[in-house]
Amino acid sequence: MTLEPSTVLTGIGELVTCDGTGEAGLGLRHDAAVVVEDGRIAWVGDFASAPDADRRVDLAGRAVLPGFVDSHSHLVFDGDRSAEFAARMTGERYDGGGIGVSVAATRAASDDRLRELVAGRVAEMRDQGTTTVEIKSGYGLTVEDEARSLRIASEFTTETTFLGAHVVPPEARGGRAAYLELVTGPMLQACAPHAKWADVFCEPNSPHAFTQDESRAVLSAARDAGLGLRVHGNQLGHGPGVQLAVEVGAASVDHCTFLSDADVEALVGAADTTVATLLPGVEFSTRSTYPDARRLIDAGVSVALATDCNPGTCYSSSMPFVIALAVREMGMTPGEAVWAATAGSAKALRRTDIGRIAVGGPADLAVLEAPSHLHLAYRAGVPIARALT
Repeated sequence: MTLEPSTVLTGIGELVTCDGTGEAGLGLRHDAAVVVEDGRIAWVGDFASAPDADRRVDLAGRAVLPGFVDSHSHLVFDGDRSAEFAARMTGERYDGGGIGVSVAATRAASDDRLRELVAGRVAEMRDQGTTTVEIKSGYGLTVEDEARSLRIASEFTTETTFLGAHVVPPEARGGRAAYLELVTGPMLQACAPHAKWADVFCEPNSPHAFTQDESRAVLSAARDAGLGLRVHGNQLGHGPGVQLAVEVGAASVDHCTFLSDADVEALVGAADTTVATLLPGVEFSTRSTYPDARRLIDAGVSVALATDCNPGTCYSSSMPFVIALAVREMGMTPGEAVWAATAGSAKALRRTDIGRIAVGGPADLAVLEAPSHLHLAYRAGVPIARALT
């Protein structure tokens, strides 16, 4: 459906504006209408007083909400790791080592092949209501392959993230210091023009990832190169990722599965700057402990939800699935989960123009084949959400 040049959407059973008012900040309105002009929200109000437009679309009682903001994904990859998933379902523990399989396949793929794969995954996300996606590199781990991953990602989103510090690649396992110098030097220099953010897998519990000092060096170099900062932290066990993210002012620290009281306290103190982005699809796919979202929200931590769509630990592009998991497994209410998947995830990207429905903002909308946002968790696994524009 095209919404240009001007369209009035009427018959909206429930409009979820995420304007910060009401239950969970959802700003719910009923019997509402929205006018879209040239791709932006021009008017929001009651159905009975909706102004005229070039086109009128009756949504017949369907719910409308902001398009989902997926602030953590790894879409530039080739290869299949379904056998690894099957092994985990029988008890094998995840430690990050399987990333090397994706690295080999991605390096061998052509640019056209990678572009086609990313296009398909982004389309799949839109078919489930996602209108903004962050895309990381991290499956090239050479100067050339990381730079081309980000060039391809930038064709689909402005939210691109350099993740040369994903793991130490197999050929560099005996020379970690040299690889760190590569990441913070020539690789960063080649990738920075194509990236908005830089990320690091700070996980001392994995022999393949990076220590606190190594991670700090990566983030410091990235900040000097003008990139915003993000951190993978506290996924496999207790560690320094959260504290480091707060220390360097990262926009988001992602996973947050194993947190001490001190970690939670640090996130509370940094709630205006550092978001805890939870990725429950990973715990589903690795048979791991889920993060305690209830603990974080009750403490006053800023929380976001994202898919972490990747070939190894969560090959799902579905934000509705993530919302359902957050409600079922992490103690979030349906409203809190929707907020975290829209406005919360927008905050993790330091964006105020997306993740909400407001006059003057982009018409990034999702429509549900259901009368209420409650159905996103209630009808788990059913494809009821789609991007409207």
